Amino acid sequence: MGTEAAGLKYTSLVFTGKKMAYQKVNADQRAPGHSQYLDNDDLQATALDLEWDMEKELEEPGFDQFQLDSAENQNLEHAETADLNLDSIQPATSPKGRFQRLQEESDYITHYARSAPKSNPCNFCRLLKIFCTAIILFIFGILIGYYAHKNCPSNATSSGTLDLQLYQEILKTIQAEDIKKSFRNLIQLYKSEDDMEISKKIKIQWTSLGLEDVQFVNYSVLLNLPGPAPSSVTLSSSGQCFHPDGQPCSEEARKHSSQDLLYSYAAYSAKGTLKAEVIDVSYGNADDLKRIKKMKNVTNRIALLKLGRLPLLYKLSLLEKAGFGGVLLYIDPCDLPKTTNLSYDTFMVSLNPGGDPSTPGYPSIDGSFRQNRSNLTSLLVQPVSASLIAKLISSPKATTTNNACTPLELPNNEERIVNMQIQTVTKFKTVTNVVGYLKGLTSPDRYILVGSRHHTAYSYNGQEWASSTAIITAFIRALMLRVKRGWRPDRTIVFCSWGGTAFGNIGSYEWGEDFKKVLQRNVVAYVSLHSPIRGNSSLYSVASPSLQQLVAEKNNFNCSRRGQCPETNVSSVQMQDDADYFINHLGIPTVRFSYEDSQLSEGPSFLFEALFPKHTTKIEELDPFFNLHETITKLSGEVILQIANEPVLPFNALDIALEVQNSLKGDQPNTPQLLAPASRLRESTELFQSDEMRPANDPKERAPIRVRMLNDILQDMEKSFLVQHAPPGFYRNILYHLDGKTSQFSILLEAWEHCKSLASNETLQEALSEVLNSINAAQVYFKAGLDVFESILVGKN
Repeated sequence: MGTEAAGLKYTSLVFTGKKMAYQKVNADQRAPGHSQYLDNDDLQATALDLEWDMEKELEEPGFDQFQLDSAENQNLEHAETADLNLDSIQPATSPKGRFQRLQEESDYITHYARSAPKSNPCNFCRLLKIFCTAIILFIFGILIGYYAHKNCPSNATSSGTLDLQLYQEILKTIQAEDIKKSFRNLIQLYKSEDDMEISKKIKIQWTSLGLEDVQFVNYSVLLNLPGPAPSSVTLSSSGQCFHPDGQPCSEEARKHSSQDLLYSYAAYSAKGTLKAEVIDVSYGNADDLKRIKKMKNVTNRIALLKLGRLPLLYKLSLLEKAGFGGVLLYIDPCDLPKTTNLSYDTFMVSLNPGGDPSTPGYPSIDGSFRQNRSNLTSLLVQPVSASLIAKLISSPKATTTNNACTPLELPNNEERIVNMQIQTVTKFKTVTNVVGYLKGLTSPDRYILVGSRHHTAYSYNGQEWASSTAIITAFIRALMLRVKRGWRPDRTIVFCSWGGTAFGNIGSYEWGEDFKKVLQRNVVAYVSLHSPIRGNSSLYSVASPSLQQLVAEKNNFNCSRRGQCPETNVSSVQMQDDADYFINHLGIPTVRFSYEDSQLSEGPSFLFEALFPKHTTKIEELDPFFNLHETITKLSGEVILQIANEPVLPFNALDIALEVQNSLKGDQPNTPQLLAPASRLRESTELFQSDEMRPANDPKERAPIRVRMLNDILQDMEKSFLVQHAPPGFYRNILYHLDGKTSQFSILLEAWEHCKSLASNETLQEALSEVLNSINAAQVYFKAGLDVFESILVGKN
């Protein structure tokens, strides 16, 4: 590193994480010839004349105290041979090692190259004059350096200890009791049939806290709402009529039907009446349908379908292709924790993949063409309770023997004919988003999105929307207390409260489509606060591969503070969330913390697609003291602050390549052809992470323009993995998996299952091509980044 490294100083700040060491590297930036204290030519000449004498004096015993005051008290005059402890900035031995940070030091004074020692004799007066001048200059320099250091602390301090202290000062003001009060105030408003009342309250509250430019963003969208009477299912053999909850139909019940019954429906399902035989298709995967089609004619039949294991939209697409006419959808009690009883509970599902169905792929703004899409499937879909299914199959309930639950199942040799009737209404209504901005100081054009959701028309998933809103409000309150004292984050933080979530993430989709070009260029991360409290036993984290190390650090740090450290659970799995658009259409790195019941999380996935209307204080039963709410707020807040404030984005490029290689493990056919490009991707990311994400390897990397270029590459890493075509209900971002247990690429697993049931392997070849192109695109992307940095270095040498 030569003489250019003379001003470097290193301050280590080590976090204990998931096999990682996090070190910040700070360096002085030197600008020869621009020192404010040494600009005078005569002064410089005098200093040079004194050099030999001063050097001689410094070699004498007892003169150590006159060494220059640097961060590490190093002798900067012998920088060529100084030991810079380069081991501390070498690439980590773990493939998941954290990269180094680099910032510039504000209190550095330029040092000049020294001339050869003087040998000409001087008279005594001249020496005395020079000596006195040197003493004065020395004392003057010490005083200036002292006050400069006192008034302007070094970046090593501000970027290290002071940053952590700042984060903790902000987060310590977050209190569980404040979140609880906010939650209860929101609950009082949820009965409104229009979300505008809650939206207004959120805007008023955010504005009162000091958040800048809080605004409504409204969209007129097509919603599918329940009809005037609840749907019904009638057994032809007995003539018995049942509501979706399993209770008998009656005229009185129709007149006084509860909201729960009305809202037990599938939004955007076909409507009408269908009388047909019921065929049990279990979970409705390819193997189930292949087995059923060999035994029976399924055309215009009614499928008895369990929710879970696979995305609902995918299973419905298979049933529709097979020729079914209707679906009775339910949750098997055996798929739930033993402590949960939902036998008589009704629920809602949305068949909308996202956004306003009348404007697919473009925003619902004035002048947009509206398509007539009152239903998004030809199937009549009706969610029903497990108790109704038990009556249909003549079984009292799911039985338990020796602690083993027996699933509900319709015997193959028995025939059931039912008449299902579905009534829904489609109408245009306004969905409101609340969006507020906290402008960044140094990079205001780079955004961190923080998303929650608020109540829309009817409350689903209990009171989770109120938890979501209370948590984001608590963080804004804590943040703005610090902002009022003069601090600002480096990047802009955008707070969003979404409307229309229950109908297919409509509010977030429309806003994303509306501002797509800006968001593609400017957003660096999305932090989700969707459904933060779904249980109380375990903390689970969903994160993009590039953010998993950062999330693991926060999990471990949090558990050490709480005194209990269960195994960190961080994965990239599909989730029902307003983050959907930003993950699948913009390729934005995303993170979400939530508390769940461990038994539920270990069971079949995609049960979260069921939205249960609840009126009880379920959230307060799960978290009576709101300590879990406080933990989620602080964990999410620390991630937000670190992404918003770190000079180099805390993303890990190598982890993406490792995730790709891990996704190619297993016994899938034809994947060997993907191993070579995956290996090349890993090589490129290793070089990128060691050469470009460790700016201390080259002092020229300290230039702000180089840091900006590096961040631009980091924020766009996931965009290469957005495939054009994915099965219905599957993420287009192939870095995300169907569940935490399956590591293989989801689209390859689905294509392989599809291939087994058909004679052609065309679907598998298409999926392999999609994955291959994604890996190659990512490798080219990182290679191009390396080439740009290399060309800049060559140009400056």
